[in-house]
Amino acid sequence: MKNRTATGLAVLVLFGAWGMRVQAQPAAEFYKGKQVDLYIGYSTGGGYDIYARLLARHIGRHIPGNPTIVPRNMEGAGSLRLANWLYKVAPKDGTAFGTIGRGIPFDPLMGGKGAQFKASEFAWIGSANDEVSVCVSWGKTGIARFDELYKKVMIVGGTGATADTDLFPKVMNGVLGTKMRVITGYPGGNDITLAMQRGEVQGRCGWSWSSIKTNHPDWVKDGTLKLLVQLSLEKHPDMPNVPLIMDMVKTEEQRGVMRLLFARQVMGRPFLAPPGLPADRIALLRKAFMDTLNDKSFLAEADKLKLEITPVAGERVQELVAEIYRTPPDIVKRTIEALK
Repeated sequence: MKNRTATGLAVLVLFGAWGMRVQAQPAAEFYKGKQVDLYIGYSTGGGYDIYARLLARHIGRHIPGNPTIVPRNMEGAGSLRLANWLYKVAPKDGTAFGTIGRGIPFDPLMGGKGAQFKASEFAWIGSANDEVSVCVSWGKTGIARFDELYKKVMIVGGTGATADTDLFPKVMNGVLGTKMRVITGYPGGNDITLAMQRGEVQGRCGWSWSSIKTNHPDWVKDGTLKLLVQLSLEKHPDMPNVPLIMDMVKTEEQRGVMRLLFARQVMGRPFLAPPGLPADRIALLRKAFMDTLNDKSFLAEADKLKLEITPVAGERVQELVAEIYRTPPDIVKRTIEALK
């Protein structure tokens, strides 16, 4: 019995030492020959998917050891499924990271029941874009101006109860008095676009301008899409004549709600890793991310795809998440009420 106990202790010590060695491996040694999975919380073909696949083609060169980067789609509930998976299930060694909807990190703050994570505990790697979204109507509906939404009902598509596509129109209805009706449950933004074409919905409220420029620039020029309002804290220079949502508010309370909702646009295309990563690997992934987004070949391909690249460092995203969670309770309460 003593020999068995001694052997068991020796094995535990051996594996413990091996585990510590894995954690302490230099980055180049750890990533050499490895596969890193980049998970995308939406279906293929949408804006998040395009940005993530572009990053996957380039970031491996900037990670010491040059691992193979494999993009994988895990859609569901507007990317909430992926957020929960990254927090609870994904390996916590730097071999898995992902991209989720910019609003998903704030689900717990906003009373989202499906969120199973603490946003501040994720390792935020960075954002590819400081985003401006828009509310659009399908041209054939006859709705061409934002002020028409105060009198006319517009049916818009959504990807999940806590996704931008669902939250933005609900809050505008509850705070400003617009009359949009959300049909939710589409797997991704590309599916909403197809729904507009089929006549299932009349518009989309919470569509990244960068995604429209990439995938459907002609639709704006020929009037297939009508740009109703910009959803951000500041206007995009491409759209000087399209009104800004912040110009629609009439009270300080309304302004506070809109700031809470649209501050997330700064992290327009966020990338994050599971909690618990060694600090040196978080630093490495953040540096690799920023190096990639400033890489000439990456930027050349982004330009061909007509993707906007305005990188936000991981440290700034981490700070922004913490900042939003410090929003005064009365403003949070008013925002949640508007979502009912």
